[in-house]
Amino acid sequence: MSDLAPVEDLVRGVRPGGPDPDPAAILAAGAWTTLVEPGDRVAGALIGAFGPAEALDALRLDTPPSPNPELRRAFDRWAPRFDEASFVRAFRNAAQIGARLLVPGDADWPAGLDDLAEHGPIALWVLAPSGPLRRFDRSVALVGSRSATPYGERVTADAACGLADRGFAVVSGAAMGIDGIAHRAALASKGRTVAVLAGGLDRFYPAQHTDLLHRIAREGVVLSEMPCGARPMRERFLKRNRLIAAMSRATVVVEAGARSGAANTAGHAAELGRGLGAVPGSVYSAASAGTHRLVREYGAVLVRDAADMAELAQDPDGAVTLDGLDPVPTADPDEARVLDVLTTRPRTVLDIAARAGLSVADASAALGMISLTGAAVAGPTGWSRVPGATRDDRGAPR
Repeated sequence: MSDLAPVEDLVRGVRPGGPDPDPAAILAAGAWTTLVEPGDRVAGALIGAFGPAEALDALRLDTPPSPNPELRRAFDRWAPRFDEASFVRAFRNAAQIGARLLVPGDADWPAGLDDLAEHGPIALWVLAPSGPLRRFDRSVALVGSRSATPYGERVTADAACGLADRGFAVVSGAAMGIDGIAHRAALASKGRTVAVLAGGLDRFYPAQHTDLLHRIAREGVVLSEMPCGARPMRERFLKRNRLIAAMSRATVVVEAGARSGAANTAGHAAELGRGLGAVPGSVYSAASAGTHRLVREYGAVLVRDAADMAELAQDPDGAVTLDGLDPVPTADPDEARVLDVLTTRPRTVLDIAARAGLSVADASAALGMISLTGAAVAGPTGWSRVPGATRDDRGAPR
């Protein structure tokens, strides 16, 4: 790494409060965010056991520290992305936009993320004003449908303002609909808000919320576990939801259809033992079918306003257990990843594997299955998506 750039200089660019006692570990933690997909349990266990620097060296030398077959497969999965130049680029691009890098153990690290254990983020890239982030620990997540109704918009705005007035930060995913309204209302009330993104901080998504996200970066927090340049693929939206739930004392689904991605966030909140609330709507409204299901079938607490939500966040008995809740049906995960990176322009299997975060063998197998559906075809220069073919959008990202 030192052949490309001094470690200390790269770390100092994203850790202005330094110097750090172990800059190599900080650099390795940031490098890992370019190598693995969010929530990779094997990576979390490896880094937890050996530390980010030693684990990165093992991958560089292709010497797994144990003969575990699962670890061997993981090394094969990560290897296509191993590129020291990309590590350097991630740090330089982050420094250029003023992003900071947080790692577990930092004073600013959101404590709730530790409950994710091996599925937790290895590091976080953060845009925020200078100063401690701990003031965002007392928070409630407000999530819901992208296609919000006027009723859902009003409930969200009133709730976010009321929570801000009570000293709670509002956490959400910056998506269209409920998420964006929650962020805007919190800011309008001079409150605090946290936007959790599924892609890099230099690629604000959705584009319609670029101005909003710039404002949140000035007055609140915008964060991601993905490095600059990473695009928000479908699976990353669903993985992002676990951070929203873990960072919050309670998650409230304001409005959601039967197949809304907000139900995925609710599942994470329940698994973590967080409070889970759902706002009732008209029994005739498809936009509230998901929230009604959470109350009817999974024991979510019915909440009406900010007072109810604040009580849920402070009451440990508000936590519920949802056995097997995963209301978002998905295709085979490997195939979904490959579909996300396929374009009409041919790409080699190695390139597809690196972009999808898979081993070459797994990427090849997924391509074979996708080709049977007619959605992909192999040519002399690589694999490409068939023009006009559509991806399987079951469980589309919020």
